[in-house]
Amino acid sequence: MSYPRLNSLTTSSRDTWLSAPLNQQAVTIAEGALAELGKILREAKARNIFLVVDEIAWEQSGASEVLRSELKPENIARFSNFQPNPKIEDVERGVIACREANPDAVIAFGGGTAIDLAKMIAAFSQHEAAPREVAPRGFSFPNGSLPLIAIPTTAGTGSEATHFAVVYVEGQKYSIASSCLLPGWVIIDPKLTYSVPPRMTAATGLDAFCQAIESIWSVGATEESVGYAVEAARLAKNSLAEATHRSSAPSRGAMCQAAHLAGKAINISKTTLPHAISYALTSDYGIPHGAAVAATLSCVLAFNFEVSAEDCSDPRGVEHVRRRLAMILEVLEADDAEEACQNVERLIQNLNCFPSLAAAGVVSDEQIRAIASRVNLERLANNPRRIAQDQLIALLRHSQTSPR
Repeated sequence: MSYPRLNSLTTSSRDTWLSAPLNQQAVTIAEGALAELGKILREAKARNIFLVVDEIAWEQSGASEVLRSELKPENIARFSNFQPNPKIEDVERGVIACREANPDAVIAFGGGTAIDLAKMIAAFSQHEAAPREVAPRGFSFPNGSLPLIAIPTTAGTGSEATHFAVVYVEGQKYSIASSCLLPGWVIIDPKLTYSVPPRMTAATGLDAFCQAIESIWSVGATEESVGYAVEAARLAKNSLAEATHRSSAPSRGAMCQAAHLAGKAINISKTTLPHAISYALTSDYGIPHGAAVAATLSCVLAFNFEVSAEDCSDPRGVEHVRRRLAMILEVLEADDAEEACQNVERLIQNLNCFPSLAAAGVVSDEQIRAIASRVNLERLANNPRRIAQDQLIALLRHSQTSPR
């Protein structure tokens, strides 16, 4: 099977790895690609801009100098000072500000939080529906969205490649999905990630890695999404430690490509059990999202390898699932499930992240049961092996003591 791939990475500062319409997107991945923003704004006839911006990333990445001539203060309404992980209060505040600004387009600049907030602000600002009321049940956005340009500054979430956005309402995570949430333009410039500190580089990179692994075994996976996911997992496995500890240009570029491909993969397949578990870890313990997902990845990997005809949830059957799991063995350069789990845990430890729930602060049975009670059911159903509540609790207990 020939899978879709992006072009090979290059260290040239002006080589473009990808610049083409994809699923109604114009995507540019290149060193120095940020300089293309002015051209995009002129093509879109966008003069007045609503900028959803992570101010720290804006200053530390060097973007302020690059874009000084393109984004003039008199044409920009800035929205910032939002909390990590999108909160409904920030969405509501942003929608009010966006309506007052009446922009021609919205630009998202930052990590996954900034991009997801910009998606929701650009769409909800065109509708009377109250975000807090419709977030739990979804919304169709019949009026569409303001034009949206996404500029990620981390290599992790892949939000720029997806048609959904996450939001927390009173501590509960919801996912809002609509085709109009997919940004129309994407600029991915690896230079913007050079200043990201090691801890954030590791956590966001682990998010991309976990998304890729989960997408391979996902019930919602297709041949197309598996192609993106396999390449993303390989790139992340081979480049994340280098990007975290030495921050070389090739490794940063590889991680940008991995994150975008992983985003394209989950845009089709969606995520599974490790992500379903992770939301409570992030909300209750403050664990960065990618690290929270990675904390249970090896245990879920071991669990899924024991899939049988009796508990297989993929309608394509248990042999299909096993073939997908064999792809993961190949990606992880492992001969069996045990070695694959060890390789995953070794990668996480090398990044100084949490290889177990105990290391993340989950030490009691009461904590385990509380986490199990809050698992996202939508993601749970997407896992290739069904898991009962008692099995979930047993898996979480085992995750307390990993690595093996």
